[in-house]
Amino acid sequence: MERNIKKVVILGSTGSVGTQALNIIRAFPDRFEVVGLCNGSNTSLLKRQIDEFNPSYINTLGEIEPGYGGSLSLPVEEIVALPEVDSVVAATVGCAGMLPAFAALEAGKTLALANKEVIVMSGHLLMEAARRNNGVIIPIDSEPSAIWQCLEGEVSDPARLIITASGGAFRDRSWSSLHDVTPQQALQHPTWDMGDKITIDSATLMNKAFEVIESRWLFDIPFERIDVTIHRQSIVHSMVEFSDGSLKAQLGPTSMGQPIQHALFHPERQSNKNLPKLDAVTMGSLTFERMDESLYPCFQLALEYGMKGGTYPAVLAGADEAAVELFLNGHIKFTDIPDLVLKTLSIHKNISEPSVEEISDSARWGIESTLALHKQSTIVS
Repeated sequence: MERNIKKVVILGSTGSVGTQALNIIRAFPDRFEVVGLCNGSNTSLLKRQIDEFNPSYINTLGEIEPGYGGSLSLPVEEIVALPEVDSVVAATVGCAGMLPAFAALEAGKTLALANKEVIVMSGHLLMEAARRNNGVIIPIDSEPSAIWQCLEGEVSDPARLIITASGGAFRDRSWSSLHDVTPQQALQHPTWDMGDKITIDSATLMNKAFEVIESRWLFDIPFERIDVTIHRQSIVHSMVEFSDGSLKAQLGPTSMGQPIQHALFHPERQSNKNLPKLDAVTMGSLTFERMDESLYPCFQLALEYGMKGGTYPAVLAGADEAAVELFLNGHIKFTDIPDLVLKTLSIHKNISEPSVEEISDSARWGIESTLALHKQSTIVS
């Protein structure tokens, strides 16, 4: 049976999720065509991707010869809205992914969303943009993807969402013992292999608060009906409880391959010999524990300001982005991250009903203010 070829744009094509998305596309050349590739500054990898996938359009922050590989350079917001584009994989890291996500949804595209910050910052406005333009948001991040898969086909609303967390690199240590940990130690995630930003957010559990906020908007469920549990094996990616007491869980290997492929092929399931499989016989015991919030001050901080709404979530995302970068570059301690983020939030003048532009400006303000606060503290000390 002849199938339509799905035409795809990859945002963040040289990052962890972007390269994995291209791995899926590579395995199914008769099902996908790469129309556009957008990335940061890794031009050497981008050139190899252009040589292989022959995109018509590119956007990069790096320097590349005009017309390289026959590709036309266009602004990201124009590429994602092109009439021929079917799906946009939003695999960029941090706040910069918000405006392209809106542009894709305003054009009625399917948005395969891996970027937590986008929906954390702009929640209801992003969902409204999708509804207004018949756009579709399919989560790629493993936890919301698991919830989404558990809800597919259900006609009843969930009673409760249960998001699982590995606990990150320091899950068996007290917060007070982490003052002198190094970026290299924080990047040693016990179960997942991910990009630097998300791995640090996993160590602070900021990422889990982001997933709670993300799920609140994606699945239209109140914060008080979303729980987080520590699941060390990272095999159960999340669970959904229904009013009759039934509990559905989505299990899988610690690989982004399955949620990426599911988002690209939806509503189909497709065999792929290149993806790891989960053996239920050999995977061992699965354990679940209550989360000790005293170990993760970033979690409660993020939830508090996420619930306040307005421009606070955008400032939260921007401040965290800047603080994590400062830590990775050796400028602050790991335990300074929540303090610096809180300082930024505390001086922000919230806009209760912001526009998309005000949200974008607030995220940028969050980044710049966090960096400025750090600089001031350095001068004083």
